[in-house]
Amino acid sequence: MSDTPPRDGASQHGDGFGREGAGAPAPGGAAWPPRDAGAPVERGADGQDLRAGSWRAEGVRAETVRITGGDLARRAALEQGRSRLLLAAGGFAVLFGAVAAKLTAATVLFPMQPSQAEIRPLVPTDPDQPAVDGDGARIADATPAPGPRATVTDRNGEILAISLPMASLYANPREMIDPAQAARRIKGVLARLDEDDARTRLASGKQFVYLARQITPREELAINALGIPGVYFQEGEKRRYPLGRVAAQVLGGVDVDTHGVAGVEKAFDARLRADTRPLRLSIDVRVQGVMRDELERAKTEFGAIGACGIVMDVRTGEVIAMVSLPDYDANRFGDTAPDDRFNRAVTAMYEPGSTFKLQTASMALDAGSAHLGDQFDAANPIHIGRFTITDFEGKHRFLYLPEVLAYSSNLGAAHMALGVGSERQRAWLKNMGMFSRIGIQLPEAGLPIVPPAVAWKEAVTMTVGFGHGIAVSPLHVVRGTAAVANGGIVLKPTILAVEPDAPLPEGTRVMAQSTSDTMRKLMHLVVTDGYGKPANVPGYFVGGKTGTAEKNSGHGYKKHSNVSAFMSVFPMNAPRYAVYFMLDEPHGNKSTGGYSTAGAVSAPGAGRVIARIAPMLGLFPHMQDYDAIAAQLYIPLQPGHPGEHQNNEPGVRPKPLPMEEPETVQAAAPAQAVQQVRPVLSSPAPRAGAGPLAATSHPEQQRPRPLPVVQPARDPALMRREAQAADGRAPGETLVAAR
Repeated sequence: MSDTPPRDGASQHGDGFGREGAGAPAPGGAAWPPRDAGAPVERGADGQDLRAGSWRAEGVRAETVRITGGDLARRAALEQGRSRLLLAAGGFAVLFGAVAAKLTAATVLFPMQPSQAEIRPLVPTDPDQPAVDGDGARIADATPAPGPRATVTDRNGEILAISLPMASLYANPREMIDPAQAARRIKGVLARLDEDDARTRLASGKQFVYLARQITPREELAINALGIPGVYFQEGEKRRYPLGRVAAQVLGGVDVDTHGVAGVEKAFDARLRADTRPLRLSIDVRVQGVMRDELERAKTEFGAIGACGIVMDVRTGEVIAMVSLPDYDANRFGDTAPDDRFNRAVTAMYEPGSTFKLQTASMALDAGSAHLGDQFDAANPIHIGRFTITDFEGKHRFLYLPEVLAYSSNLGAAHMALGVGSERQRAWLKNMGMFSRIGIQLPEAGLPIVPPAVAWKEAVTMTVGFGHGIAVSPLHVVRGTAAVANGGIVLKPTILAVEPDAPLPEGTRVMAQSTSDTMRKLMHLVVTDGYGKPANVPGYFVGGKTGTAEKNSGHGYKKHSNVSAFMSVFPMNAPRYAVYFMLDEPHGNKSTGGYSTAGAVSAPGAGRVIARIAPMLGLFPHMQDYDAIAAQLYIPLQPGHPGEHQNNEPGVRPKPLPMEEPETVQAAAPAQAVQQVRPVLSSPAPRAGAGPLAATSHPEQQRPRPLPVVQPARDPALMRREAQAADGRAPGETLVAAR
């Protein structure tokens, strides 16, 4: 039954919906018409409400409305569909929420590097239509590099050069939609980008243009996120040098395509690109740092325009340190001035000055044209045409051979060289490698400046005898001095490390073992009693030679423009390392009495270097056996001839022994000079035949060993005091520098 009131306008007998009458309850449950809520309810026999206003009381006929099962089923289906829609909507909401959270984490909170396949699509190089950059130049490397450039380390594994992953940004202008907008958006990420140039390149219509090189991974991600069509990345790398200035000229540098253009990077370019194993150099960054520190200190103190230092193992030829000042930060190779990239150690050619007197003395002793007891006229200048050879603060008397080296006499060395002769001198220096490039693995190695054979007459012989008239690199001087000290073997210098358990490298013998033994004593004498005293380091038995040469401007020698060098080896009882310390155009100060000679400005620095690097290299002072070693290295300044009266008055020469020339005095043939032997520091017997320049093989292949300890016949201190008294010096008097 229905109590619904009839609609307005419906007939008493029906409302169009199968229902009849009026007075039914209004919507919300109120009766229609309204009834008094407090009126008593009158009901008929059938229990129906008979109050006024009820549809029964009004005589309205009731109608029965039937709801079928189909209606209920339809209603249930609608309710079920509505529930399913709500459930599906909730599921999609959860799913999209998870995706949004993942995207937020991947792109905002924890961004990840996109895969190379997704962000590095490369434009293939078509042989018929080669890729070109914005300037029209052909791009030869439009494909990824085969692998990273190998790392370079020092002998102890310290990284000197390493490649970091970088990328190059390029584009295909034919795929550009809006070049101006693309350039502007990329500029927002790469502040260094020239927007006008980039816009021009992108609008060029070419197939391939570079926009930027060596962008960082962060910049790569940011540009990739812009989603600009036609913009791609090319895999690459950037060479970095973590230690900055350390060994900068040795390492060299690379260009924008990481191709080696100088130094080790150029010399081993193919190796570094093909083999990813680290390249191990002979350089020790600790020793390199000490050498640079002391050179910089001396350069600043004496106002030099440049400096150079080398440390080399005299047994293997390994270069442990090579410094040239001024230097530069290797990471800024492309922005560095050429003068700073200039490697004085191998490129510069200097007249070696008195360091060459070691060669002259070795040559004369090995040839037999001079002996320790011989005296040479250092009292009278030598006049050659309009030139005059003199000594710097000379002794003005005849000097014994040890004194010629200790006091660095030009006159004595000139006479000594004349005794050898021009041909033998030239052959000797050639065998020492003074006429050719040094042979080290550095492309900057220069060629010595040598007088031609036709001009090698008496004047050249004398001047070359004391290191003038010929120009070689500092490394030439180091190699030659190493041969003098290591037993007479010339080695090829190397910038690569030699394995500790590897056999000693082969070399060429250029002098007898006995000659080298004598020269070691003479070199030690220069430091203990000569002008090299400031380089002495107690317990390390340093030997060496000063060398000061005026610079040749091409129009004559420049007064007060010197190259002052000290060439040393230590320890002289068992030589291990050669140390070269040079200042270019130093100026004396109060501490040197105004002198800028090698003994004053360079020898002290060399001594400081030796004192600092020796413990690093595993060498410590010999203090317990000091007297025994000093005795075996002792040699008097004035040996004299046994059984002959020696007159040491200035200007008076005692009767000399006759100089016996070898029966066959010929320069060594090239075939003889290349016989390979191993360096030794002692020999069971001196070389037979005494050819001064013959390059002979030595049967022994062993590590250097010290000379046997020989007790002196007289007290060394007493003999030194006697020599000083004969020279007119008070005991302990300091000698100023000489050339």
